[in-house]
Amino acid sequence: QVQLVESGGGLVQSGGSLRLSCVVSGFTLDYNARAWFRQAPGKEREGVACINRADGSTDYAEFVKGRFTISRDNAKNTVYLHMNNLKPEDTGVYYCGASSEPMYYCEGAMGVPPPPDFDSWGQGTQVTVSS
Repeated sequence: QVQLVESGGGLVQSGGSLRLSCVVSGFTLDYNARAWFRQAPGKEREGVACINRADGSTDYAEFVKGRFTISRDNAKNTVYLHMNNLKPEDTGVYYCGASSEPMYYCEGAMGVPPPPDFDSWGQGTQVTVSS
């Protein structure tokens, strides 16, 4: 089992930027895929971006391509989400998730709801974008 702790959320104006961080602690070696998800009020949780610890390959939801970048620092067991050109529709609680399946490489991570491969979650961090 691992623990995930997100930080970096806040209030920002439309067009602004934020960087979210997710620190993964515990027995992390088997946890390959780490991803960011978000949930707006009244909506299902949806995938935003996913990265594989092993080779750094990534996957993004269409609605964030060109604006968001996911990255990792394996030495710090941290995953980042760099968010640029934020829009009011990006508002929501952003969650970090990890999969304990070492051979899972983000397949279907952008689906709604998230695939059951993600079995560890952080508590979430609020992102609010004002117009």
